[in-house]
Amino acid sequence: MSTEALARLAEERVDHRFKGLPPDADGLTVGELTAQRRNLFTGGFTTPVLALSAERLEHNLKLMETYAARHGLAFAPHGKTSMAPQLFHRQLEHGAWGITLAVPHQVRVARTFGISRVFLANELVDPAALRWIAAELAADPSFRFICYVDSVRGVELMDAALEGAARPVDVVVELGAGEGARTGVRTEAECAAVADAVAATDTLRLVGVAGYEGEVPQADPERVRAWLTRLVALAVDLDKAGKFARTEEIVVSAGGSAWFDTVAEVFADIPELSLPVLKLLRSGAYVSHDDGHYRKITPFNRVPQEGALEPAFRLWAQVVSRPSPEQAFANAGKRDAAYDLDLPFAQVVRRDGAERPATGIEVTGLSDQHAWLSTASGAQLEVGDWVGLGLSHPCTSFDKWSLIPVAEADGTVVAYVRTFF
Repeated sequence: MSTEALARLAEERVDHRFKGLPPDADGLTVGELTAQRRNLFTGGFTTPVLALSAERLEHNLKLMETYAARHGLAFAPHGKTSMAPQLFHRQLEHGAWGITLAVPHQVRVARTFGISRVFLANELVDPAALRWIAAELAADPSFRFICYVDSVRGVELMDAALEGAARPVDVVVELGAGEGARTGVRTEAECAAVADAVAATDTLRLVGVAGYEGEVPQADPERVRAWLTRLVALAVDLDKAGKFARTEEIVVSAGGSAWFDTVAEVFADIPELSLPVLKLLRSGAYVSHDDGHYRKITPFNRVPQEGALEPAFRLWAQVVSRPSPEQAFANAGKRDAAYDLDLPFAQVVRRDGAERPATGIEVTGLSDQHAWLSTASGAQLEVGDWVGLGLSHPCTSFDKWSLIPVAEADGTVVAYVRTFF
């Protein structure tokens, strides 16, 4: 199924739905356009246009593959970052155990493109979604699905929706990251009660514990380590109490993109349990990385000997107005650029095929379709110039573009990534 579905992506026709692509490519299939190996800067692409760096994307995939292997971690990167099946499969080719997702729609996309292991890092109590999951599990013995539970009430709702299911749904107890954090059980006693509720059903199977250390209030290495230590201790206690009797391995999972070094450290010391342990890391933003939020907080800043991720996105916009020596406007705005954490960063300027640093140019605001540029004295910027913008927060970059060119360093476009949000 995955091969056929991915092949159909190449058969999709290019048209008005896909912004930034060459107007004269209308009617071509994505595969035909890819074969033309057009240049991003001279091949008819219109601004604004978002591109992924082919070299940096491959670098990031390889880096996290080797990192997970070096630390003895299974890896299920969070696919909600990109919602791009082609990238899901590239992550699997680079050693990923499966794909992490957040809501049922995302699971449906993943299943359409043949993803056989899904970790849903969320509670799931929607009856229609649960019945669909049960049907998928019944139809495909190779499909592995795991999701969170964090309340007895949630367990009761799941059990009712799954009555008569052919296979039980695997669940992990989510340990909350502390008072004021997001979802998750707040105390170990409540975790035990949730585990007991699962054990009382035939429709659910407890397979481990999980959570998200990125929600630890006032997170720092000590607080994150303390919460992860609690998570491991919870797994130990539930194992001693015989709560994992119906599974073949115990899942212990955490890992966003800010503290995966601490996850690796703590998970390295998980004691021997009654069953093999699947130490599952879920960091997802690494695939494209960014020039803002994640670049500042990546664990590789703390452990540079492990390597370095590289920002793979660049948004190209064109200067359309230069009303004063101190101000200019480019034709990319909130509809095109991630802006929920940091504004875009002016990095380079292209004119007549030559590229230079965007010295003295700063993005100070975004309108719907304009970037406000502040230009210092001496900044060389003219109407018609292309400005390459670095972006912050990949989680809100992919969702603005449904077909993204992947370009080599010289601008040759070698692939197109389809997203489904």
